[in-house]
Amino acid sequence: MLTPLGIGVEKSWNAMCRGESGIDKVTHFDTTDMPSKIAGEIKGFDPADYIEQKEIKKMDRFIQLAVAASQMVMDDCALKVTDENAPRIGTIVGAGMGGLSSIEFFYKRLLEGGPRRVSPFFIPIVIINLAAGQIAIRFGLKGPNSAVATACASGTHAIGDAFKIIQRGDADAMMAGGAEACITAIGFAGFCAAKALSTNNDEPKKASRPFDAKRDGFVMGEAAGLLMLEELEFAQKRGAKIYAEVVGYGMTGDAYHITAPSPDGDGAYRCMKAALGDSGLPQTSIQYINAHGTSTKFNDELETMAIKRLFNEYAYKIPVSSTKSMTGHLLGAGGGVEAVVSVLTIVNGIIHPTINYEHPDPQCDLDYVPNKARQAKVDAVLSNSFGFGGTNASLIFKKFEK
Repeated sequence: MLTPLGIGVEKSWNAMCRGESGIDKVTHFDTTDMPSKIAGEIKGFDPADYIEQKEIKKMDRFIQLAVAASQMVMDDCALKVTDENAPRIGTIVGAGMGGLSSIEFFYKRLLEGGPRRVSPFFIPIVIINLAAGQIAIRFGLKGPNSAVATACASGTHAIGDAFKIIQRGDADAMMAGGAEACITAIGFAGFCAAKALSTNNDEPKKASRPFDAKRDGFVMGEAAGLLMLEELEFAQKRGAKIYAEVVGYGMTGDAYHITAPSPDGDGAYRCMKAALGDSGLPQTSIQYINAHGTSTKFNDELETMAIKRLFNEYAYKIPVSSTKSMTGHLLGAGGGVEAVVSVLTIVNGIIHPTINYEHPDPQCDLDYVPNKARQAKVDAVLSNSFGFGGTNASLIFKKFEK
């Protein structure tokens, strides 16, 4: 993963465990006229560290991040792609908005200099499925190739869909997750107009405060997070390092509003319930929930409500924390990054905190692992992602037992 906390899994994860924030003043564009001036930008990313120079100009930043993450995945998993297995290895990468910065850039060129100023690569630079496309081309992955565009649930849906593709026998391995890079003037202006963003500009590192009574909106972030999913026998036969097992996937729709979640939290409840049913695990096996936890009033209240409805009194015994308290809201990349985090929680026995939790909200009364990481034996994790349009996704990861 590449996040506002660092480039690479180790840097990002260690910073999360320390409870650090990756939020700061925006540098990607001039925020003078914007009510919000803060975001979770990835610092020090150079696409040339991962991508051939001539190929960089053919990719929007979100694709560059996805390709960089894919190289990290391939380096880690040591999966050798051959002529024989390539048709059984695929990729699904989600994004919420695609190449927004490149759309801005080339539209300005069009207005200033006419159509000749628009790159012949413009379309493949910006369309969402080219993250998966570029990864497949890079590594010769000839299996199922797709993209998911379900707003903030994109990365989670991508992993869940890849899980089901393998489960039904259509692939042996799938690289899956999400990438997003839309900290741009038009992206910011849109979210500001919707009054969705925090305006706590004077204290950027305290602006993202999920479940806290003084939360005032989410903070935009950019990132990429990918996993390699493999069918068990395929992984074991090649001696793969197995971090965890994907055991459950749920997806639902609110059918309520274009941006607001259903006021009874029913969509989130049914989504988590579906994932739990798919996993075959009892409720009490879930030992940690990586919450959607956006730092908006209604999302945090309604996710809490849905958790309590599903788990009843056991809900108060489950640690719940929000990665977004430190990274900001990574939009389509959030589910990918949070899936990596969920797996690392199982592997390392550490639950990262929800930082900036200072003022308890009576409507949000669960154990949010406030401000400090916690050591704990975690064998099963539920990870939630909910998006605009009322689209919901939940995944369950479980400790792998030989």
